[in-house]
Amino acid sequence: MTTHSTAPVPTAPDRPPTRPKRRLAFPSAFTVLVIVTIAVWALTFVIPPGRYDTKDGSPVPGTYHSVELETGFWDRLKDLFLAPVNGLYGVTGADSHLTAPGGSGEFAGAAGVFLFVLAVGAFITVTLRTGALTSGVARLAERLHAHRAILLVVLLSVFSLGGTTYGMAEETLGFYGLIIPLLLRLGYDRMVGATVIMVGAGVGTLASTVNPFATGVASDSAGIGTGDGIVLRLLMWVSLTALAAAYILRYASRVAHDPSRSLVPADEDDDVLRADGDATARLSVRQRIVLTLFAITFLFMIFAVIPWADLHVTWLPTLGWYFPELAALFILASIVVGLVGGLGEKGTAGGIVAGAGDFIGAALIVMLARGVTVIMNNAAVTDTILDSLESAVSGTSSGVFGAVMFLVNIPLAFFVPSSSGHAALAMPILAPLADFAGVDRAVVVTAYQSASGWVNLFTPTSAVVMGGLALAKVRYDQYLRFVAPLMGILLLAVGAFLALGAALS
Repeated sequence: MTTHSTAPVPTAPDRPPTRPKRRLAFPSAFTVLVIVTIAVWALTFVIPPGRYDTKDGSPVPGTYHSVELETGFWDRLKDLFLAPVNGLYGVTGADSHLTAPGGSGEFAGAAGVFLFVLAVGAFITVTLRTGALTSGVARLAERLHAHRAILLVVLLSVFSLGGTTYGMAEETLGFYGLIIPLLLRLGYDRMVGATVIMVGAGVGTLASTVNPFATGVASDSAGIGTGDGIVLRLLMWVSLTALAAAYILRYASRVAHDPSRSLVPADEDDDVLRADGDATARLSVRQRIVLTLFAITFLFMIFAVIPWADLHVTWLPTLGWYFPELAALFILASIVVGLVGGLGEKGTAGGIVAGAGDFIGAALIVMLARGVTVIMNNAAVTDTILDSLESAVSGTSSGVFGAVMFLVNIPLAFFVPSSSGHAALAMPILAPLADFAGVDRAVVVTAYQSASGWVNLFTPTSAVVMGGLALAKVRYDQYLRFVAPLMGILLLAVGAFLALGAALS
């Protein structure tokens, strides 16, 4: 008789469930700016403080001297703590040169840009809620789909024209809500939409021809006319705009044929935007009026900020509007569009609040970026950097002067993202060096604005870059991966143009 054992069969011990490995993710734009802020604050303890004497707000060559800061460690720590607040509404005292909330002096905060971004967000959201914008974009995409490559070139050229004529920068933040849905509908990705705006305007500013905020301020500080050197700058603008267009078109074509090659993977919002609106439905009279108001608002914004008098266009009035007026324009336009579009009082008010909320992230990034420059100002290190750059340029031959002048302006452009601020600071010091090198001072102006424009295409201290990427929902590392080869191409091209210009002058 056979007996069967009833002993339990041994089993393998239970293994804990394997956890998926976490991949390191690139930090958000907020984290990047916090890291930059802390790094710059730490560097201010290493870089010795110093200042130039000033005359009419501009530094006087040969007057750089070391200064003793009256602020101690705890004051400097307070500057770091208050950097975001100073970046929003800090005021620089005329005597102390320190930026702090309240007080009297020159306003240094970005409150105007901050409110402008929120107002644009309100305007875009209210227009979207009327249904007119999604239907209009759908119909436009349907009609332009066969000519989408030409559309990209035209859009980039228009933004580049704005950059070269009046330094279009923060104003571009208002266009993301319109351009991104249109290009998604045409089969492209968010990177194409972001770079058509950002790189287009950035390359135009890099090769500014009559931009009063870059070329104008710099030429005045250098003691020359705005038109001096314009032939070289025109050649640069045409060539560099063509280079940027070809680079973006190459990527856009690749993404359109194979979406898996996109640097910005599609999300649910992209699918909604691509499907939103009926391309075959006729627009109602109310929707047509809303779209007309939408277009008029943006066109009037461009008209209101261009200094027509400085461009010798005497038959158009120069309104001289800036961000406070533009913010008011978009708030008023939001109310008009909401009421005309049939949203009613509650719907219009709700759209304005929701839109401002959607854009608050980009507005906060603008605030953080401005706080970095405040830290440098309070530590009195910006002039020290300028003095070291002056020493680096002195003594170079005319053949390499232009290219070297471009390179030495790059670190200054990083720490002073404002093109007009950079010009007012650097030109009185660097322009006279051209006389010793036997080079036209216009080459110094072109080198400065090229360096400022080049750096402001990627620097995390630029509100235009970080705010634009936030609005486009493109991560900073994704953008850097896209733009890095183009930055190298532009660096070599600008260096060649400046070397040629210096040699011919």
